[in-house]
Amino acid sequence: MDIHVIATGGTIASTADGDETGATPALSGADLLEAVPGLDEYADVTVETVADRPGFDMSPSVCGRVARRIADHDADGFVVTHGTDTLAETARYLDITCEAPVAVTGAQRRPDELGNDGPTNLRTAVRAAADERLPDRTCVAFDEELHAAATVRKSHTAALDTFRSPESGPLARVTRRRVHWYREPAPRDDRLPVPDDHPTVPLVTSASGVGRAEFDAAVDRGDAVVVAGTGLGNATAALGRAVAEADLPVVVASRCHAGPTEPVYGTPGGGATLAEYDHVRFSQATPWATRIELILAVAADRIDERFDGFDAREV
Repeated sequence: MDIHVIATGGTIASTADGDETGATPALSGADLLEAVPGLDEYADVTVETVADRPGFDMSPSVCGRVARRIADHDADGFVVTHGTDTLAETARYLDITCEAPVAVTGAQRRPDELGNDGPTNLRTAVRAAADERLPDRTCVAFDEELHAAATVRKSHTAALDTFRSPESGPLARVTRRRVHWYREPAPRDDRLPVPDDHPTVPLVTSASGVGRAEFDAAVDRGDAVVVAGTGLGNATAALGRAVAEADLPVVVASRCHAGPTEPVYGTPGGGATLAEYDHVRFSQATPWATRIELILAVAADRIDERFDGFDAREV
């Protein structure tokens, strides 16, 4: 079994220069592998470094570079090391674009911190990618659990078990002896291609008293907009009126940690009202994962097949 590791930076590769300088990515992918003895028990592992970015400074273009490396390589499976802040977003990107077993991992504690979790997470990811039961999908391998890219989210700023799938739970648990599978990932829509140029998709958040200015600015500079709505997928009246006037695709997701979007309320920003507009769709993913999927769907001109278009009259 051949596993190829693609390193992109993040806390797993970061060190701090004393107490006066903040941490930055400094270790290569080869450095990370050297810290995990015994990987050859599970696979023949190769490695390359394609970026040295912290997770909070990742971009769709880097995600595209990783996806292309996976497509061009002949390994049996892949591991991507990544900063945790946007790890779930990159996992979603790869799950939509790649046709290979991929495990994305990282660390909450740096290599120069006591109790760092990078080596354990990297070993978990290699074992996941080498497991014949992992389909040609992307998962997040963290804290000895595997999570589906479609449902996972970072749930805590610092805890080692930060990645959770709130309603579905993990796909599997990795123990000393084997990978215990609980379920398979849900079926996915058709794969989307990696675009040469990534469309601009701003994300606008509804909250108490939010007006339309930010949304109008997003329309001016964007190819589509994601609205992170409250509750079931609602927005303030001012934001709802702005959405009604928009001349580009708008996808509404929920800010909530778990639960679906549904068109229930008929006020100007309520989900039932928003669902009446032909250019508005709804997402069941997090706003951040929704944005990644919308970027790829806009580029491929396949928005309608990727997102729900509710008929408010049926609610």
